Amino acid sequence: MGGNSNVADVASLLCEPSRANMLQSLLDGRFHTATELAVIAGITPQTASYHLSLMLELKVVTVKKNGRHRYYQLADGQIAQVLESLLCIAPSEKINSLKKFNQNQAIRFARTCYDHLAGKLGVHLTETMVKMGILHPSGADFALTEEGKIFLTNFGIDVLRAQKKRRSFARCCLDWSERRYHLAGSLGHALLEKLFALSWIEQLPESRAVKVTETGAEGFKNVFAIQ
Repeated sequence: MGGNSNVADVASLLCEPSRANMLQSLLDGRFHTATELAVIAGITPQTASYHLSLMLELKVVTVKKNGRHRYYQLADGQIAQVLESLLCIAPSEKINSLKKFNQNQAIRFARTCYDHLAGKLGVHLTETMVKMGILHPSGADFALTEEGKIFLTNFGIDVLRAQKKRRSFARCCLDWSERRYHLAGSLGHALLEKLFALSWIEQLPESRAVKVTETGAEGFKNVFAIQ
């Protein structure tokens, strides 16, 4: 029988709810300790370490050591893309408390998808840039127009640097909550970094959800005509 049997090994990581929760948390693109991931998944640090050892073995996550501490992160953007794709077909999470409802609403409104902006805000911003003639849909990617290159450069994004990176430049990423595309790739990453640098958005604590600041509300309105 043909095929790669390692696919089953990787897929099995998501069959265990605690591991699935840990992987979803790592979609924020940041480094986390085993203890932090254990709290998120509702398991002991020892159990979290066991799960992380399996993820390391299958090269789904990477680890960096800093003194006595070990910090874990998703291996790359492709892993994040696969996880986001699975979320698109997964049943909606059951909401059984006001806290969960608020967390769910925040995630759906705006969040980091590994290293770019996702959620309602990410999709709306991407579609606005298409309407403004900054981006143009081109198959599985967005094409940056000449007008768009000038616009984003004036906005403070180093477009040439983003283009030189060894990864997709402006990929269409299907948003699991909106079921429409948002901007990913090196350009999506550069845009997210700029929004953080301008303090237009802020990461919520212990979450990959982000919120729009008062400065950001004015900025999105004045620059992109987004209310």
